[in-house]
Amino acid sequence: MGPSAVMGVVPLTKGTVLFPGSVLRIPVPSSRDDIPALLSNVYTRASKGSRRVDQIPVACVPLSSPLRSRRGQLVIENDPDKYNDLLEADSLQIRKDKLYGFGVTAKITGIQGQNGGEFNLLVQGLDRVVVDKITQEHPFYEGKVTPHVDAVSSQELQSTVYQDLFARLKQLSRELVQYLRVSAFLLARGTSGLNPLLSRRLDIFISKKAPNEGGSLADFMMNIVEATYEQKLQILSAFETRDRMQRVVDLLVRQVDDIKGNIKVTTVTSTTLPIHIDQNDIENINSKRTPQNGQVSLLPPGAKFNLNNLLGGGGGQREQQESEDMQELAKKIEEAKLPPEAAKVAEREFKRLKQMMPAQAEYQVIRTYLETLTEIPWSVFTDDPIGPGTLDRARKQLDDDHYGIEKVKKRLLSYLTIVRLMQSANEAVDKQVKQAEQEVVDLESTKVSANEESPLDPELQEKIKASGVKVQMLKSKRQAEKAPILLLVGPPGVGKTSIARSIATALGRKFHRISLGGVRDEAEIRGHRRTYVAAMPGLIVQGLRKVGVGNPVFLLDEIDKLGMSNHNGDPSAAMLEVLDPEQNHAFNDHYIQVPIDLSKVLFIATANSLDTIPGPLLDRMETLEFSGYTTLEKRHIALRHLVPKQIRVNGLTEDQVTFSEEVVSKIIESYTRESGVRNLEREIGSVCRAKAVEFVEANDKGQAETYRASLTVEDLESILGIERFEDEIAEQASQPGIVTGLVAYSSGGNGGILFIEVLDMPGDGSVELTGNLGEVLKESVKVARSWVRNHAYELGLTQDPTENIMKNRSLHVHCPSGAVPKDGPSSGMAQAIALISLLSGRAVPPTMAMTGEFQLSGHVKRVGGIKEKLIGAYRAGVKTVMLPAQNEKDAREVPSEVREGLKVIYVSHIWEAIRQVWPDVQWPHEAFAPPIQSRL
Repeated sequence: MGPSAVMGVVPLTKGTVLFPGSVLRIPVPSSRDDIPALLSNVYTRASKGSRRVDQIPVACVPLSSPLRSRRGQLVIENDPDKYNDLLEADSLQIRKDKLYGFGVTAKITGIQGQNGGEFNLLVQGLDRVVVDKITQEHPFYEGKVTPHVDAVSSQELQSTVYQDLFARLKQLSRELVQYLRVSAFLLARGTSGLNPLLSRRLDIFISKKAPNEGGSLADFMMNIVEATYEQKLQILSAFETRDRMQRVVDLLVRQVDDIKGNIKVTTVTSTTLPIHIDQNDIENINSKRTPQNGQVSLLPPGAKFNLNNLLGGGGGQREQQESEDMQELAKKIEEAKLPPEAAKVAEREFKRLKQMMPAQAEYQVIRTYLETLTEIPWSVFTDDPIGPGTLDRARKQLDDDHYGIEKVKKRLLSYLTIVRLMQSANEAVDKQVKQAEQEVVDLESTKVSANEESPLDPELQEKIKASGVKVQMLKSKRQAEKAPILLLVGPPGVGKTSIARSIATALGRKFHRISLGGVRDEAEIRGHRRTYVAAMPGLIVQGLRKVGVGNPVFLLDEIDKLGMSNHNGDPSAAMLEVLDPEQNHAFNDHYIQVPIDLSKVLFIATANSLDTIPGPLLDRMETLEFSGYTTLEKRHIALRHLVPKQIRVNGLTEDQVTFSEEVVSKIIESYTRESGVRNLEREIGSVCRAKAVEFVEANDKGQAETYRASLTVEDLESILGIERFEDEIAEQASQPGIVTGLVAYSSGGNGGILFIEVLDMPGDGSVELTGNLGEVLKESVKVARSWVRNHAYELGLTQDPTENIMKNRSLHVHCPSGAVPKDGPSSGMAQAIALISLLSGRAVPPTMAMTGEFQLSGHVKRVGGIKEKLIGAYRAGVKTVMLPAQNEKDAREVPSEVREGLKVIYVSHIWEAIRQVWPDVQWPHEAFAPPIQSRL
């Protein structure tokens, strides 16, 4: 016995007993006011204690029987009138002396509403209780109860008597379930037999019971076995487990023997006819057991086997639940504010759904379709009015989140500006429309008053018609917003995905990411047709359902890795409709089959390369290139974003570790080589973790003063190891035949310098090329050699214009760092200058570098990567840089720090470059050089 407690009491209805572990549905008529008052009290206590309703127990107590006392003793009395009067469950007749002395604590699991003031209360039994005293009768019953929890000692569990009794109980329970299953095969609908599926579940449930669950098994079987009301009360009052099991065994034996006496079972097999039965036995059963309504039951009279009490409700409950679900679905369809075409489809499918049985296979398909249709945001949009301060806030948001990438920021701010202008124009149009509609209303009121007094004036009618036309014209002037479709192209780790999230934040819109990498099926974009099993909408519609608005920011990540045409269709072709501004206002998903407007969705796609994106798909997107971060940009990003983030992630504070600009620059240049900043963040995290270990160890040893928060360049080698990369540094002294070139992507998006070395030797005019050179770079060497051989006389390298300077010599051209592949046309001018330097014996200044594509005509053409090349030259100690004249506009994007530290010379012809390299040299036959042609 546990400690006593005071709790609300629910008097059960006539002939009803709740056992622990069972679910009971209690009908509550309008005449009973005690249960509604009790429920009100339970809800109040739950809200005050921040608990759920099912956490507040109530005591379910049956009514006493005239044949038994309140404590369960048998009373010799036979008065049917008094018996029925006592068991009438009416709130006006129930008194505390009519309640039985034992009950069950229960939790409230639900309330089912019905017509009028009636409802059903669902409760689940927990433990037996002794009703010590009823302390309150109005407005609801309340009593002091003492709970009892079944507990069987280990000694009793191991006893032979208990083991035999439990085995007998288990055997008889399974036999009864099997006989009830037989009755379902033998007799017609409406009998009390069990269907095969339920009987199998009950059999499995009984077979899994362990010996220590003998009491709960006995309580469970009381929901199935035939028993009188007095017998049920007797079992309820049986607190001792073995006594309860024995009483239930006696009831099971009597019912099983009764069924055996009525039916002669000869075989029970697994065939389609499970038993053989004599025809005479069937006739005897029909004559004995046929009630007035003509239905047959194998159970003896008085057996009321009701699975509703056992399973928590029956067909009526399911029908009511289905009706409520249909009403809720209809309400969802109405609240979704579907467009006309979608509303028509929804209405047709909903009518079909109402005519179907829930067991039909198509019922769930249609229901799922309608629920999906209502979850699409047809008319829900994020309200983002753009005011005077919106642009400044958006610019600040982007600047705070990302350093650099000015092109993307500029494009986004221009989009916001356009949206603001469109909103202003639409507001003016709305004001005019409102005035025009008011004029129409005034004219209509004048028309009504004129009809009452005199015939209608034709001029007034013409004004009304003209005003209506004016309203329609003004409404047509409203401008519809069309979101841009952007493609961000760049190396990994440069912030393409994060800038898309920042764009959504700056716009105040919801953000959703769709990963297209590895998508090989067209149905993943357009959706599956509903005729397929497990059909579902495509990724676009699923994204709209998730965000719940019609104008989100969609990130189409890794669009360059989208699958190409195969046996499952062409996903890249399916994306054409999604990303076409002229088509996506009526996007057709195969599952929805109703046009969906995607024109207000801001699509941002990302890619690492344009090579694998089909031309038609690329044509539909506005491309913005991420060239990769320079060393200076990486340093700003690290100090502003990465270092504070890693300090916070690794449990440190900003005063416990300090990164200087020199330390960050050393990590960038010597330990990472990438276009983005992912590896840089990892290395900074490694440094922070090392400092965290050092800080904790110093504190644990009581030597906190020995810890040094500031980092030095020397500390990096002990933390990160030896330097992994080493930059080329401009030579302090030079020799003929060596020229400094420039490269844009020597390693991970960082620009740098590249030495070009040329050596001549006696030979047959051949050229040896080494240094892992690509085909284009080899061709640049050949072009430079041909030009120098052709202009050797003008350069003073030969005494006769017809002399071949390469006749008796061979050349060897080498570019250091042979493990790094090198290619491209940008070293052409440097190759030509190197040959001239070698053959003339004049050295090129060591602090001068150059880049440019060289032609046989001597012209120098533009090349790419100017920003990266100039930053790399500045970092390497170069002082003067020669660039093609056509690249002058590209140099404007270089940071001011670099522009101020470099002298940039622009040339358009090789002769200009020669004069800049050796300004004090007078070439012997320079007069014969062809004049520089004007390109104006």
